[in-house]
Amino acid sequence: MFAMETKIMHKKRLLSGIKPTGKMHLGNYLGAVSNWVRLQEEFDSCFMIADLHALTTVYEHPEELKKDKIDLAVDLLSAGIDPEKSCLFFQSDVLEHSELHLILSMITPLSWVTRVPSYRGMLDEEKGSSLNTYGFLGYPVLQAADILLYKGDVVPVGKDQLPHLELTREVCRRFNYLYANIFPEPEDRLTNYPVIPGVDGRKMSKSYQNTIAVSHSEKETGNLIMKMLTDPARKRRTDHGNPDICPLYEYHKIYNTKIRQQVIADQCRSAEIGCVDCKKECVSLINESLREVRKRREYFLQNPQQVNAVLKDGAKKARVIAGKTINEVRKAVGLI
Repeated sequence: MFAMETKIMHKKRLLSGIKPTGKMHLGNYLGAVSNWVRLQEEFDSCFMIADLHALTTVYEHPEELKKDKIDLAVDLLSAGIDPEKSCLFFQSDVLEHSELHLILSMITPLSWVTRVPSYRGMLDEEKGSSLNTYGFLGYPVLQAADILLYKGDVVPVGKDQLPHLELTREVCRRFNYLYANIFPEPEDRLTNYPVIPGVDGRKMSKSYQNTIAVSHSEKETGNLIMKMLTDPARKRRTDHGNPDICPLYEYHKIYNTKIRQQVIADQCRSAEIGCVDCKKECVSLINESLREVRKRREYFLQNPQQVNAVLKDGAKKARVIAGKTINEVRKAVGLI
């Protein structure tokens, strides 16, 4: 259970979140969630299903959001997030996120928000959405509120999220300077796999529709991998390949042993192995790695009441922490 006044056993607190915008894919799982599963053993961990953040891009599809929220909760529990060790909750169930976001937005210079490099990147990725909104512009401040609300010491991020975390530190320093030294500056904890390629070779992203979902069956996963782009210069089975520019080889680097990786690379360069055989080996490795995750997923799908209970309990724990912080903030800024 979460302590009411202090962090559990003096562990550092970790905060991370994921948007419920479609099914959790291998990019999410390898790039973030599998890391969370490891880190929950070390830190006092809060994991947030960021449904308020999701509204920045899917605000026109409320029914999809309702479904995606529950699907993501199932996926996270299936992946190994343990409610006995971590706090899992919907962001919108803790109203203090919205209040702290509003307060921090009052002291955050507009130039700080517009210079975040991923802002333009997300505009490019989400070309099918109308993102010229106040909420989308301000989402880095909401991220800062998410982290600071729990006085997060550690935030696991990919390299592309480092500018967001730096903005959080700047907002933290500005608040502490203007009012009171309430917030610690969060440290980054880089993920092991910063970029996971999709089936088209680009970064795996729901926006690009190039994902491999964790919830896919073994057959569906195999079909997607078999369609995956490889070395574009390798037209025939007898052509020599270059694993350094092959998106599929990134999966071998994740799932295979160092020795086997080298064997695959050498055989690709000498044309001893073809792309089809290389893909088949990848399919086997990925499916084997997801076997237990898929079993747990079937269990949670059959027991939705257990998923709802975990989320309800997680929100209750989160509100204890958030309530204490927001009271400190209200006093500091003169609201009470």
